[in-house]
Amino acid sequence: MIRIQNLSLPLDYAPEELKHKAAKILGVSSAALGQVRLLRQSVDARKKGQVRYICTLGVEVENETALLQRGHDPNLSAWTPVPYVFPGVKRTSPLPPVVVGMGPAGLFAALFLARNGLPPIVLERGRNVDERTEDVEYFWRTGSLSRTSNVQFGEGGAGTFSDGKLNTGTHDSRISAVLEEFVRHGAPEDILWQQKPHVGTDVLRGVVKSIRQELLCLGADIRFEHRLTGLRVEGGQLTGIYYDTEQGPANEALDCDALVLAPGHSARDTFRMLLDVGVPMEAKSFAIGCRIEHRQELISFRQYGSAWEKLPPADYKLSCHLPNGRGVFTFCVCPGGQVVAAASDFGQVVTNGMSLRARDGSNINGGFLVGVTPADFGGDGPLAGVAFQERWERAAWDLGTGGLPPIYAPGKPVFRAPAQQVGDFLAGRPSAGPGALSPTYRPGVTPADLERCLPAFVTESLRAALPVFDRKIHGFAEDNAVLTGVETRSSSPVRILRDETLQSAVRGLYPCGEGAGYAGGITSAAVDGLRSAEAVAGAV
Repeated sequence: MIRIQNLSLPLDYAPEELKHKAAKILGVSSAALGQVRLLRQSVDARKKGQVRYICTLGVEVENETALLQRGHDPNLSAWTPVPYVFPGVKRTSPLPPVVVGMGPAGLFAALFLARNGLPPIVLERGRNVDERTEDVEYFWRTGSLSRTSNVQFGEGGAGTFSDGKLNTGTHDSRISAVLEEFVRHGAPEDILWQQKPHVGTDVLRGVVKSIRQELLCLGADIRFEHRLTGLRVEGGQLTGIYYDTEQGPANEALDCDALVLAPGHSARDTFRMLLDVGVPMEAKSFAIGCRIEHRQELISFRQYGSAWEKLPPADYKLSCHLPNGRGVFTFCVCPGGQVVAAASDFGQVVTNGMSLRARDGSNINGGFLVGVTPADFGGDGPLAGVAFQERWERAAWDLGTGGLPPIYAPGKPVFRAPAQQVGDFLAGRPSAGPGALSPTYRPGVTPADLERCLPAFVTESLRAALPVFDRKIHGFAEDNAVLTGVETRSSSPVRILRDETLQSAVRGLYPCGEGAGYAGGITSAAVDGLRSAEAVAGAV
């Protein structure tokens, strides 16, 4: 096939125009073309009055070599799609592999193990995605939290209650296989060619459920409400695990010599257990801050000009490096979405963002974050970052709830988040009440001063970044924009060390995904899970 890049098309182009444009560029008739495949589509909004789509096509045509040599067009190149092939299986152990965690990493590890003759036992501390969705909605409505079935824990992982973004900064060849699996299980086909693919939380739940159904058909043993509590290690080799269930006795034993550990970035009890049994791990950098919320119409207009009504809701990606040495950036932007309560325990307030597939809400929100390193944590050891997160999550609880005890109190403002208008934040004064923009966070917000629930260097850096970002998107620092705190779980605060075989120093333990410190989103986590499946299958 021939790849055609930088093909400019109007926003209202019809699909058949792709073939006509390709034929014109190649100097052949449309009838001479075979398959014309859209490989990538992005929006070029550099000139607000001339917003266009920029497309990349894959085209089947005879005499490809001659066509490529004629004219030496830099936008034309040979292209051959290379399908993903799972490597040969060498594993001979009679024990089934075990996968802990049903986020993207765990799901894809389990799926590809099962497809290649190694159906695993899968343990997930939370509930299935339908029951979990009910638990989360009840929490947002009432403030009654389940510690095992929430935004962080349960089938699908934390990404299930997000925007469902599938773009990644990595360039692993397995990415196409991951995206194709999402489509196979119900995601829209446009994720294969959109520059910034997303499925939305509503569609993602169905994808997760479909993957589980295939796993069951392939013989996987899926056990919900099963929490990993320990490892049995003999001579440096994993020989078994221990787990709890919601109904059964504690520390049930299971023989195991290959464990894909995909715990998620909020599995703090798991991190402590691993440290206690001697699994090597280290504190790692992450970022903290808050969610910033604007009118979607404002951001779309600033990004696209008058063409905004013809395009899907716009997002943004902003960053700067400040004179104080801090990096500030936006993260996990959710067009047409809502800010969500993402706590996994009482006494902690945590925010995140979420969008449906349609992205049709009136507000847009994004993480507004400052990078932090182990030097900022104020403690030593692998779990210093966890303690740092918990400190500021407790401060946000106290500020948002008025210092309520960390228990469920019917009728009380549990899990209310502190919120501040940008104008007040820049002026250094607490917000006294809601402004023109209604915050979307449930169970509700408390007008406050975010200086009381974030480190001073973080609020100083956010204040310095706001005018910088406003110069890039005018209105970003408008007075009525809302900051809701705190966002502390942008990525895992720990890295569970592994070698080139993807194993820990405890042989047979394969830490993977975002929670283990090796991914930064749905797609990269799924890719890492797939790599772990390859490693398990390839180990003799």
